[in-house]
Amino acid sequence: MIFNQSFPNTRLRRNRQFPWLRDLLSENNLQPKDLILPIFIVEGQKQQQKIDNLPDIYRYSIDNAIEIIKQARDLGIKAIMLFPKIDEKLKSKNGKEAINPNNFTCQAISQIKQAVPDIGIISDVALDPYTTHGHDGLVDKNDNVLNDETVEVLCQQSLVQVKAGCDIVAPSDMMDGRIGTIRKYLDANQKQNAEIMAYSAKFASNFYGPFRNAVSSNKNNPNIDKKTYQMDFRNSKEALQEIALDISEGADSIIVKPAMAYLDIIKEASQNFTTPIISYQVSGEYAMLKTAGNLGILDYQQAMFESLIAQKRAGASAIICYDAINIAKTTDDSF
Repeated sequence: MIFNQSFPNTRLRRNRQFPWLRDLLSENNLQPKDLILPIFIVEGQKQQQKIDNLPDIYRYSIDNAIEIIKQARDLGIKAIMLFPKIDEKLKSKNGKEAINPNNFTCQAISQIKQAVPDIGIISDVALDPYTTHGHDGLVDKNDNVLNDETVEVLCQQSLVQVKAGCDIVAPSDMMDGRIGTIRKYLDANQKQNAEIMAYSAKFASNFYGPFRNAVSSNKNNPNIDKKTYQMDFRNSKEALQEIALDISEGADSIIVKPAMAYLDIIKEASQNFTTPIISYQVSGEYAMLKTAGNLGILDYQQAMFESLIAQKRAGASAIICYDAINIAKTTDDSF
């Protein structure tokens, strides 16, 4: 509500004149507990591999990833999100390695949980890292992504990850009906406490390029368009419908992805649903800010903080952020 206020009785600048006063009266703040750290993992030992077009972000072997995760935990970050780069020899058209209970992802989950038991592990559920065609689902001979058949595999993938020790499964595939089917499948296998963080509003975005390099799914079958299963970025009402469906099917939290170009979706979702909303500052968004900072176009640290606060201001409960460790080292007092 806007009250009938007028100058000179009301001088809004009075509340802005000192740093301590601005901090005292700030409406939104960012803390380490608000951040989720994505980590790219790769097989081997003592590995730290550069990723094309994703500056200062690396793929880590499990042993090195554990050290990074311990650092994140000590800074107050509560959860990490795992994304594997699967050996090309293990990829197939049907992505069957995704349901192998001893696959690389499950090994990583188990070892991380044993080494850092007090960090939350969120694991990606989708077939694109495991398929030769680089898409999120099974594909028929006519290059159609199959919905219901894919969901059956995603259920099995979710279960092997939960059995390995992951706390939250995050289906990012955007198949219809997968949240409800996964929920029933986990419950039927005595995994009622496993949480589902649904990529409910995942748009077919142009900002995902560096991520696809990171997990080596960038060589997609050109005859299949991800726009046939990821959301049309021209739509907002449809996003709310996707979110509502996933919540009704049993999602414990929902993801809006990307974040910076979709603050309106985060805002509308926060106003219409009580389920926690997670924003995902995706690889292209991070890379733009980092590259601009490296070129001296802007102050990277300040711009990053501003972009994350914008997501909180829009209604995000938590933010998936590639630079979470660096941000966690910096308090609000520095801005």
